[in-house]
Parts: sequence; C-alpha cells; structure tokens
Amino acid sequence: MTWDIQTLFRGHARRVTRSLTRRGVAADVAEDLTQDVFLRILERNRQQTMAQSGADPAPLLFRVARNLMIDQWRREKVLPQVPLLPGDLDMIADPAPLTEQRVYDRQRLELTAKALMAMPERTRRAFELHRIEGRTIAEVSSDLGVSTSRGWALIHDAYRRIRKTLNEG
Repeated sequence: MTWDIQTLFRGHARRVTRSLTRRGVAADVAEDLTQDVFLRILERNRQQTMAQSGADPAPLLFRVARNLMIDQWRREKVLPQVPLLPGDLDMIADPAPLTEQRVYDRQRLELTAKALMAMPERTRRAFELHRIEGRTIAEVSSDLGVSTSRGWALIHDAYRRIRKTLNEG
C-alpha cells in the first residue's frame, strides 16, 4: 500500500509549514520547503513502498521538513542572501543596448524602410495601417475598399517582402 500524495498534502501541509515558521523559517521559504517535503515523500514512495497499513505519515513528514530546514540553513551560511531593495535592480542591469546592437538595429530599420518604399502603394498602405496605426485587418480592408481576405493578403505580402529583404525567410 502506498500513500496518496494529495491526501497527505491536504491533511498535513499546513501543519508542516506552521512547524517550519515556528522554528524561524521565513513564511515563503517554509512554503517552498513544504512542497519539497512532499516531493521527497513522493519520490521515496515511488522507490519503495513506505506506507504500511495504518502507519502514520506525520513523523516522516516532520523529519523530512526538519532535515530540509537544516539543509536550507547550511546553504544560507555558506551563501548568504543579500536582500535587494526595489531600486537595486535598476542599478544592476543596463537598459541601454550595446553599440553593436544599435548599429545592427539601425541597419535593419534602413532595410525595412527601403523594402516599404519598394512595395506597391496598396500593400505599403495596408502594412502601415495595420502595423504602425494598429488597425485591425477588417478596418484596413474597409479603408482600402477591399475584402477582408484581400486585406489580409496585402498585409501578409508586406511582411513577406520585409522578411525577404532582411534575409529572414
């Protein structure tokens, strides 16, 4: 007989989490450790039949939780966590693209502009209405006086031409 992990979780998860928080573990870490407890039990249950009929799983759950808590404390001792304030992340990552990326993007924009200028007027206009002005295909089709399927075909053709110019397809 094996333990049903869902029944175990529903019946014991809150108690395991409370036990960990009473021992000084932060609430979010306690919740993570509680999930790890049940993952360990699930894995152990697959490897061997742990549950005998009528056996109480609580002692095993709390022992696994205690061991995971000790492991967590050991990891924190070796690799202490430094709390980050909300503005700290802005100072870490540079939001500006690299110079090479800016040059590459400018070249692609120039190629795209050339591709747009080389398109037939109606195809270019359909693309501009859809992509730049944010209109739906139905609105583009209505503005151009064509059917919706024809409007979609014009927009699709514009994208195809741009991708071909950029060597993407």
